Amino acid sequence: MLGIHALASQQGSSGERMAGINHFQAVDDRLWRGSAPREAGYRELAARGVHTVVDLRAEKLSAKALAGPEEAGMKAVHMPIRDGQTPTTQQVDRFVKAVESSSGPVFVHCGAGVGRTGAMAAAYAVRIGEATSTQAALRNLAVGPPSIEQVWYALSTNRDDETEQPPAVVEAISRILDAPRRINASI
Repeated sequence: MLGIHALASQQGSSGERMAGINHFQAVDDRLWRGSAPREAGYRELAARGVHTVVDLRAEKLSAKALAGPEEAGMKAVHMPIRDGQTPTTQQVDRFVKAVESSSGPVFVHCGAGVGRTGAMAAAYAVRIGEATSTQAALRNLAVGPPSIEQVWYALSTNRDDETEQPPAVVEAISRILDAPRRINASI
């Protein structure tokens, strides 16, 4: 298994492309993140020792689209989160358990590997003591533009088992401002 430092030297710190995956980054030795892999991406992840793939997409996907990890010999975990939104405490709990119980690295993704993936990676990094909430939010912003509610969520994440969801006013403003991107992504 490649450690985080070996991956960083192979991939660069800017989240360069791994075969078939955009926005690829190592969060730590146990968790890697990026966009939804193409077939070559799943093969590359399996070749690098990834055992579990967590898919955060809530969009309607074909059985073929969901079968990629298993076809490449990895365990698939589907934890749907709507685009632009944040995980629940229960989803974070389930996610942390999936990472802790995996016998090798875990790869987490949504569509682009930015918003939902960043929110989940932030919650994980803060929960295990890898980062402060500010550090986790800044890491997410470095990958790409998450929604306002996802930035709020990362900044409010704490090491306790409870992370508050954004207040209704933050959700409303975020969803209004993020609507053109989500509409464009669904076309």
